[in-house]
Amino acid sequence: MIKKIFALLLITQLYACAELQSALGTILEENAELTDSQISAGLKEALNSGVSKGAATLSQTDGYYKSSYKILLPAEARKVTDKLKNIPGFTNVEEIILEKINRGAEDAAKKAKPIFVQAIKNMTFRDVMNILMGEDDAATRYLEGATSNKLYREFNPVIVESLDKFNARQYWSDAITAYNKIPFVEQINSDLDDYVTQEALKGLFSMVEKEEKNIRNNLAARTTDLLKRVFAKQDNK
Repeated sequence: MIKKIFALLLITQLYACAELQSALGTILEENAELTDSQISAGLKEALNSGVSKGAATLSQTDGYYKSSYKILLPAEARKVTDKLKNIPGFTNVEEIILEKINRGAEDAAKKAKPIFVQAIKNMTFRDVMNILMGEDDAATRYLEGATSNKLYREFNPVIVESLDKFNARQYWSDAITAYNKIPFVEQINSDLDDYVTQEALKGLFSMVEKEEKNIRNNLAARTTDLLKRVFAKQDNK
């Protein structure tokens, strides 16, 4: 009987020691200095999550058209739509063309994610630390510099294809032709491609910036232990 009690006490003590060692190990791990690779992995994880969410949101139906990122017509184009409201076939020209160009942008946004992911993958540790310890939009500005030209090259042909899919360029060309026939008006160029591409990219980077600020300032957005530890460095800067 005594041997059984002694064995039970020994097992209990060993279990308690194991639990204590595990708890101590966790505490030490949480307080240990992060390695360079951990910091890089944490920031890149956050950025990949942010750009994936941003691109996915904008590429949905109404991602641009019925959101704060809606692409509006430039001022000179609104002169056209105002003049055409009384011409048969163009009474609702502004809303029709707005829907068409925003649908084109939503189509093109599907191209964004792999370009962003590659730019994030190519970041050096110096890039990572500059972003982590930088301003709330440091990552967005980095990605803007690293991807704008490539995004434009990828977006523009998709915008053209998408605008044509929704018959936007032909519709706008017909509207401009009708407008240019009005006596005494200043002639307008009907090219929409560059404008829509630039505005689509502005909306995309605005969405990325929103996601970046969320993970920097919202503790609940840091959904893994690594993210919490990495961004704690930013919080304590």
